[in-house]
Amino acid sequence: MNRPNYFNVIDERLNLLALRIERRGKLNILDYHGHSEYFYQYFLNEVYGWTVINENDLKQNVEAIDLTDHSNKFVIQVSATASKQKIESSLSKVLIKNYKGYTFKFISIARDADDLKKDTFKNPHSIKFTPSIDIMDVKSILSKIRGLQTDDQKRIYEFVKKELIPEIDPMKLELNLTTVINILSKEDLDKLDATTEINSFEIGRKISHNKLDAAKIIIDDYIVYYARVDRIYSEYDSLGNNKSKYVLSTIRQEYAKAKSSLNDDQLFFEVISKVQEKVLNSSNYTSIPFDELEICVNILVVDAFIRCKIFENPNNYNYVTS
Repeated sequence: MNRPNYFNVIDERLNLLALRIERRGKLNILDYHGHSEYFYQYFLNEVYGWTVINENDLKQNVEAIDLTDHSNKFVIQVSATASKQKIESSLSKVLIKNYKGYTFKFISIARDADDLKKDTFKNPHSIKFTPSIDIMDVKSILSKIRGLQTDDQKRIYEFVKKELIPEIDPMKLELNLTTVINILSKEDLDKLDATTEINSFEIGRKISHNKLDAAKIIIDDYIVYYARVDRIYSEYDSLGNNKSKYVLSTIRQEYAKAKSSLNDDQLFFEVISKVQEKVLNSSNYTSIPFDELEICVNILVVDAFIRCKIFENPNNYNYVTS
């Protein structure tokens, strides 16, 4: 018997919250960060069985410490900024000396912290702190949840559903974009189509023209699926007039909105992020693990790049082989 799909829902909700926190960081991070402190206070208790309390309930804006578990002797900082400088700044605060015998834990709520877990840190007050264990992020917490029994996953699912869905989910709408994502997620991506029908040299020219140095890795990885997407679009168009046009138009609209404030690699990755969020917030989305969703969105955004729907084309650009 298959286990109920509680984990995938928890996965998508946590990652959507992380996307929103990271994107809104430049504008109103205090509102989202404050909400996240309280969410993670109870969330960590649900997942790990801790007894975390919020220090800001006792004293506002406590430096370096957001949450405390006096039973397990943890002090915890919840942060949207995952950097060595941020952690070392917290470890250097004088108040850390008041927590002799406690362990300092740092939780990144917006970005993966894999690189930080391998780093070394200045710890002037010698509080207990092992980066590989005490630096946590969404990915590591999800790994813990994945290994839990079904009843525990259900309990956490109910908590996440109650706490995050009212905050994150406005009235949902059905999207053609999401239908294509649902179709693509069921494809065997290990089997490549026989022909790609595109001119790799021309794609390279467009990458250089738009200064997409980091994004080139993503484009090179997913360009091989152009023929697959083309087939899906053709089959989808057979169900109604210009269905694929609506999908590409949705991606182009996100590009146009982001273009006013971003460019180059930042713009490319922002389009991916925006499309992910649009899919997650649609009513016809069939839940899949978040890493699978990322791949499907990458494929469609790269395809839109190839098809001239996003980013500027160099002179005489022609991506179709003759």
